[in-house]
Order: sequence, then structure tokens, then C-alpha cells
Amino acid sequence: MPTRQPRRCALELEAQPSRAGQVRRIVSAQLRYWNLDPVVDTAILGVTELLANVHRHAEPDKNCTVTLSLDSGLLTVSVADHDPRPALVGLRTDTLDTGGRGLAMIAALCDSWGCRPTEDGTGKAVWFTLLGPVSAVLVDAAVPADPPARDVLPVPAITLDDLAPPVAVSFA
Repeated sequence: MPTRQPRRCALELEAQPSRAGQVRRIVSAQLRYWNLDPVVDTAILGVTELLANVHRHAEPDKNCTVTLSLDSGLLTVSVADHDPRPALVGLRTDTLDTGGRGLAMIAALCDSWGCRPTEDGTGKAVWFTLLGPVSAVLVDAAVPADPPARDVLPVPAITLDDLAPPVAVSFA
């Protein structure tokens, strides 16, 4: 059986809210091209959250690189910025807080996630993985599929009681 070569796509941009829709369309198109339709929505949600974190927290600038990598059916999505401070999971105690749950959401929806320094040491890359559908995997049994070494951050368990109650809005 043939082995599918690893695939990679990278996009450099400034993390601004006005770019979010464009990035979502690019990521969606690339993943559909790779036949990863079942993971598109989760990947887009994760990318949107990571870009929002760069926009809110990264210093000294908002420039970042979104990278999609597919190897042996495992999709790795990373967003690298120039801020060396590690990403932190923020667990809010106030149910009315409107932020601070994004990385916990990524941890809950994805197969794994983490934060590592960029290769040049001037920033960080926050990444997550999603297992693609079986139809996207062509692996030669003779070739071992060793995953790259990564730092995995522990994520505390979250129960439904820890999450904010749903809010209903009614227009009369």
C-alpha cells in the first residue's frame, strides 16, 4: 500500500478580528482539499480561538503563523506568535465571565494540545491535534508512524457544574 507523504500549509498574518473569516475560509478549503471534512468544524473553532488569544494577549505584536500539518491521518494545527509567555488555561470562577475558557474548550474537543517555544526561541506555538477520517489515511505498514515529541500541558477536569449556565435572550 502506498504511503501518503506528510502535507503542510502555512499562513502568515496579523491576528485581527477582521481577518478571522478569511482565515476560516482558507483553513476550511485546505482541509477539504485534504479530504478532512469531518474535522473541519472543530479545526476552525480551534484556529479561531487561538487567533483570538494572539489578538488579546500576544506582545510585542499580533503577527502570527497558522500551520496545518497532516501526517498519517493526524492533523496538527498550530498558531505561532512572537510572545514567549506560555499559554495558560484560565478557569474562571465567575459564571458571568465572557472569556478564559478557550484553551479548556480546545482540550475538550481535540485529541491533544500543548504549547512549545518556537524554533528560534523568540515566541511560542500553541498547537492541537485531530485524528482525521480513515479515508484520509494511507500508511505503509513497514513505515513506523512515530509522533513528534511534544510538551503536553495538563488540563484540569471540568464538569458541567463548572461551566456558565446557558443564557436565553428573548425579543418581544
